[in-house]
Amino acid sequence: MSDTTDGTTFDAAKYRQVLGHFPTGVTVITGMADGRPVGMAVGSFTSLSLDPPQVLFCAGHGSSTWPKIREWGRFCVNILAEDQEDICRVFASKAEDKFAEVGWRPSTLGSPLLTDVLAHIDCEIDDVVASGDHDIVIGGVRHLDVRHEGGPLVFFRGGYGRFTV
Repeated sequence: MSDTTDGTTFDAAKYRQVLGHFPTGVTVITGMADGRPVGMAVGSFTSLSLDPPQVLFCAGHGSSTWPKIREWGRFCVNILAEDQEDICRVFASKAEDKFAEVGWRPSTLGSPLLTDVLAHIDCEIDDVVASGDHDIVIGGVRHLDVRHEGGPLVFFRGGYGRFTV
């Protein structure tokens, strides 16, 4: 059970159920460690500031990938397309080599830019704020581009879906 500041309680299952009703886009955050590409799937990504241009994502304290990206000092946000659920599942796993069957090339700042993503945002880490069981990572945008037009991969109520207009 979780206690809130006003004394009410709820369990983790209820928390996930309610928050699962908010759809999120799906990204893969990538960087380099010891000359090798590293990456992790992230749904907690958003724009933060236009002036200066900044974005943020949240990384769990238990992540084995986040410390490597933090040490790299920069990252690339890869915004997944609606047909890239398989890519998301690879980067959400604990696989030893997540890039074994995933195409990529270096971004402008040298982080992995995945093949066929909708768009990418190349950043340097501006700040990291610890909160709860996560770090809030603020990135200064240095380069960004739309790779192709298409629909985004969306996560909603525990499953993947597509956005239709």
